Amino acid sequence: MRHTIKVAAYRRKTEGRTDYKKRLKMLVSGISRLVIRRTNKNIIVQVVDYADAGDKVIVTVNSTELKKLGWKHATGNLPAAYLTGMLAAQKAKKKGVKKAIADFGLQPKASSRLYAALKGARDNGLEVPASEDIFPSEDRIMGKHIVAYGAISKQFKTSPADMEKSFADLKAKLSK
Repeated sequence: MRHTIKVAAYRRKTEGRTDYKKRLKMLVSGISRLVIRRTNKNIIVQVVDYADAGDKVIVTVNSTELKKLGWKHATGNLPAAYLTGMLAAQKAKKKGVKKAIADFGLQPKASSRLYAALKGARDNGLEVPASEDIFPSEDRIMGKHIVAYGAISKQFKTSPADMEKSFADLKAKLSK
């Protein structure tokens, strides 16, 4: 009786976790990647370089770090994503990274939180090629839609009424 062995050459491809053609295009460029991932409650932004032994993470920023800087609101919303992108760009510039390519992985691109994080990184001086029409409006980035909803809803732990001021203060702090 003969046994056949199935070998999955690219396990992550069969699991639907990696698009190797897209990854190869990014790696061949030789430019750092701005990896943006979202969870239900947080945004994670990393600057990653390719190395033969494995990718080298230069900077990692989680939106929970905003709490240490004075952010008192949720860390998974659009304003927090934008500020997380700004913080990642600030740290990347300190490490000598000036240019990057956006890497969203296999996440659905419909999430404006991803693009808000990208815009935050760009606005804070990191060169990342992207079309201007993909970014959310300034009102949404500043959280005006959350403030308007907070006025009629009681579901927030902290009042979103001062979100615009908190956003402006933290943005000014990160822009330095």
